[in-house]
Amino acid sequence: MKKTLILALSGLFLATSMPAMAQTYRSDVRQYRQNERIDRGHHTGRISPREAARLDRQQRRIERVERRARHYNNGRIDPRSAEQIRRMQNKANRDIRRANRW
Repeated sequence: MKKTLILALSGLFLATSMPAMAQTYRSDVRQYRQNERIDRGHHTGRISPREAARLDRQQRRIERVERRARHYNNGRIDPRSAEQIRRMQNKANRDIRRANRW
């Protein structure tokens, strides 16, 4: 009986925490990849130090918006904030791509 209760509670915990973990994983990986592209472009000379600083500021703004959204929604991101973050990341992606061109 005790084992069944523990298994049921742990299963319930995992089921409720998985969507939050998946959401964090996706946005964190995208932020990481964008930061890597900025660093790579800066090290190869395709992005000037000034442009790299501007792109880094843009990434920090995205992280700040995500942090605030999580703070006000008990660690989760609501659909409206998720859409805003996605749009900001799309714009950052375009800016990085433009900056990396010769």
